[in-house]
Amino acid sequence: MNSASAAYPIGTPGIPWGDAERAQWLSRQTRQRSYESDVLSVIERLRSRFDVHEYGCLEYGPDVYPLMAIRSRNWRADRPVVLITGGVHGYETSGVHGALQFVEQHALDYAGRVNLLVAPCVSPWAYERIHRWNANAIDPNRSFRDDGQAGESAALMQLVASIAEPILLHIDLHETTDTDETEFRPALAARDGKPFEPGDIPDGFYLVDDTENPQPEFQQAVIEAVEKITHIAPADDKGEIIGSPAVARGVIQYPLAQLGLCTSMTNARYRTTTEVYPDSGRVTTEQCNAAQVAAVCAAIDYALSVG
Repeated sequence: MNSASAAYPIGTPGIPWGDAERAQWLSRQTRQRSYESDVLSVIERLRSRFDVHEYGCLEYGPDVYPLMAIRSRNWRADRPVVLITGGVHGYETSGVHGALQFVEQHALDYAGRVNLLVAPCVSPWAYERIHRWNANAIDPNRSFRDDGQAGESAALMQLVASIAEPILLHIDLHETTDTDETEFRPALAARDGKPFEPGDIPDGFYLVDDTENPQPEFQQAVIEAVEKITHIAPADDKGEIIGSPAVARGVIQYPLAQLGLCTSMTNARYRTTTEVYPDSGRVTTEQCNAAQVAAVCAAIDYALSVG
């Protein structure tokens, strides 16, 4: 496959999508699961132990999605802030459920030591449709910049900007799936009028550090914790993971701010993006969620121990 048309059924080779192509793409998207049942119901039962509030609202046609955040009760100015985000890409399921599972099972372990702020499902429209983009065919995880066009990203940036206390840690929970190669990258190439260049999906868990502010010891602490739950992605024959050089076992680096990625929106010393591989025959759904939880706990423990 060497062209967008060969890889994806919408669009003309070499020509970026216009309104008609975006409308055609949107018409193909169907609701496959419920944000209300899967996410909002879980958040609702957490109200007895945490502060919960709506930080924005998305409207896509007849569909309305409240954007919800979970905060530590008894928030204090003299405690560092830990930011946990999931579901920036709605189809990356363990990011959403891993964030919620962490809150349910472990958040109170850190009471009195940190202020926790958790946005477990940043992109609810995409969560329901098991998609990477929002309804406007925009990737929220390339929109964390002042001129970003995704409402999901803008709302989260406003929430984070309202936090006065210093943010020590931001961990953003993601997955790399086989459908990245069969659906989402071909769609991206078609949307942008570019050739589709096939790649490989890493077999295992890995992390994305910041090229401009690398924290190798922090990243390895997370890798070592997750390795107890699931396997770590090896580098390929080129020494790369998903086309980027592996700077350490299970770790690559991206220029976060340049790409407009979620973890670029704070000046936190410790920042990482998890990438779980749910399509492996070696893992279960429960292990994928547990890997996200282990990553969060290890990240917080390291940040608190080192400062």
